[in-house]
Amino acid sequence: MTLDVIDPTTTVPAPRRRRSWMRRALSSWQLYVLLAPALAYIIVFKYWPMYGAQIAFRDYNPALGFAGSPWVGLEHFVRFIGSFQFERVIANTLTINALGLLIAFPVPIVLALIVNQLQSQRFKKFTQTVLYSPSFISVVVVVGMIFLLFSPRSGIVNNVIVLLGGDPIFFMGTEEWFRPLYIGSDIWQNAGFSMIVYLAALTAIDPALHEAAKVDGANKWQRIRHIDLPGILPVISILFILAIGNLFNLGFEKVLLMQTDLNLGASEVIQTYVYKIGLQQAQFSYSAAIGLFNSLINLVLLVTFNWIAKKAGQSTLW
Repeated sequence: MTLDVIDPTTTVPAPRRRRSWMRRALSSWQLYVLLAPALAYIIVFKYWPMYGAQIAFRDYNPALGFAGSPWVGLEHFVRFIGSFQFERVIANTLTINALGLLIAFPVPIVLALIVNQLQSQRFKKFTQTVLYSPSFISVVVVVGMIFLLFSPRSGIVNNVIVLLGGDPIFFMGTEEWFRPLYIGSDIWQNAGFSMIVYLAALTAIDPALHEAAKVDGANKWQRIRHIDLPGILPVISILFILAIGNLFNLGFEKVLLMQTDLNLGASEVIQTYVYKIGLQQAQFSYSAAIGLFNSLINLVLLVTFNWIAKKAGQSTLW
């Protein structure tokens, strides 16, 4: 009796591959049922709206629809780049986000390293709760607190300044103070949430490494530098790449709520400009072009820094 030897270089016919895939899908149909709502959400709310992005290249008329509106090509993009608002909104958006990235990004890392070193579990949980709780406060409430605390007449901050012999400052009506207030309040509200991510990464570090370092005579700071930081470096790399990918995205609600006529020179960003042009002035195609331009810049930054991180040997998105 002879045995047939199957050549490993031969390929399985396409119909057989399709049947085997369908057989596996039917055997695990429960998983696909659970996956269906998430896929439907992504398709309906993420991919289907991309069809409407074509109005950025058209002179959109609601009566004619997306496909029926006249094609104008890159006219709206050229108009935005040549407008007097271009430099201001780009500079404000980039400045606020860049300062926020430089100042706010390391804060959760430092907090996580400090909280992780606390010996008392009860005090550690209390500290985590205190630092994390501002994340549950609404943006509207946070902005209201800012207006109350920094009010030129009844604000606590100005009362302290007057008691120390200074003159009250109109913080919300001064362009120079908009960025510090925005970044400072953002750190207070969101640093605790990001800290939890780094704490979770720290718990994955093998405790035997710290025990071995203690036996070798390493102090607390040396263990943080040589064990904790390298252990969470992949998470830091991923979150930094994601932050770079959102460098031209700013919290629209908070900026709009903090914006006044007196600080408009520092608070007018791409998102608020798109809101005013698109919804208040009904220039749909122009605002869509600005939004698409913003998204393309973020995509280029994300791909570029992901490539740089890969070349540096760090963890990347893909």
